[in-house]
Amino acid sequence: MFELMLCSLLTVFPDYLYRRYAQGKRIGREINLYTVWYELRWGITACLLLTISLITLIFYFHPSTKHVTAIFRTVTILPETVGRVDEVYVDNNQKVEAGTPLFRLDGSQQQAALETARRRIAEIDAAADVARTELAGVDGLIQEAQGAYQMAVDEYEMKAELLKTDAVARREVERLQTSIDSRKGAVDSALAKKKTLETQIAVLLPAQRASAEASQAQAQVELDKTLVRAGVAGSVQQFTLRPGDIVNSMLRPAGILVPTEAGRVALIAGFGQIEAQVMKPGMIAEATCVGKPFTILPMVVTGVQDVIAAGQLRPTDQLVDVQQMGKPGTLTVFLEPLYGGELEGIPPGSSCIANAYTNNHDALADENIGTLQWLYLHVVDAVGLVHAMILRMQAVLLPVQTLVLSGH
Repeated sequence: MFELMLCSLLTVFPDYLYRRYAQGKRIGREINLYTVWYELRWGITACLLLTISLITLIFYFHPSTKHVTAIFRTVTILPETVGRVDEVYVDNNQKVEAGTPLFRLDGSQQQAALETARRRIAEIDAAADVARTELAGVDGLIQEAQGAYQMAVDEYEMKAELLKTDAVARREVERLQTSIDSRKGAVDSALAKKKTLETQIAVLLPAQRASAEASQAQAQVELDKTLVRAGVAGSVQQFTLRPGDIVNSMLRPAGILVPTEAGRVALIAGFGQIEAQVMKPGMIAEATCVGKPFTILPMVVTGVQDVIAAGQLRPTDQLVDVQQMGKPGTLTVFLEPLYGGELEGIPPGSSCIANAYTNNHDALADENIGTLQWLYLHVVDAVGLVHAMILRMQAVLLPVQTLVLSGH
């Protein structure tokens, strides 16, 4: 509308003043609907052409958008397990630091598992003490068995010598031989028992203790999961938990945590797709927000998303019809303040308006630039100046428009 009014002031309005005051024609007589079109047809046609050209220059070389906001990401407060709330440590809209406890779930089951693991470790330690005691007793049994075995061997050797002189019965010597084999088996049994106890002490019981310690660590981790802490510093929102509530990590989150720095670093703007060829990182831009009225924020383009979000495709069980994506999407552009502290006082999520300006200084400084190109670039810069003036008018009218739309 502003472009049409400006072009009318340059074309139709001077023509009307000439016919009204220079030629003395009167409104309603010589100047009517038919004569206006017939006599001002060249001015109206020139006005339309000039309007279209001006709009093209503005929106192509100096793009503007009303789709600008300080987008921020929230962190969902979710436990890693399902349970009933036992204690709540914070209130809604409370500021918290990273690591601050938020609430705790009932951990009686996890506490019981932890206590069981601890008792199992104590049981294994007791079994190790018993095995060491038995090992000391086995050493005595081995000495006793070896002594009895040696006595049987000595007696057998003595009786064997006497058998040569028929001083003892052969049956007695055979009995001693059997006794030697029996005593040898007792020694082997005692040595095997010692080996078993040594293996238990050196391998089996340490392995069982390590397994019990792993179970204890797992039980401790499960118990720690019942205490939910803030992952980042921020404010707790929509937090209405009370002791006794059931929290489900899939169906029922506990609340939302808004990070402190969320939405206070950059603005995200959605420009028309036609500006994809001129929007480049480093372009100077300006913005005005409802949350900070009557203020122009100098910005700089720091990034341009190389895809259009409207064309995003997710695999489903149905084929996607391209007609469903008929609404054109916008080109996502990231704007950051040119100077520090410009976004202070602007609540994240505020609605804003932004203009971006094409830089022609390098082209104008070129010594080989032609006259027509020089004139054209100056016109583009002049149009950019007009667009900047429009933004300043919008900075004044935007809060008023917001109040009217909100019903105040």
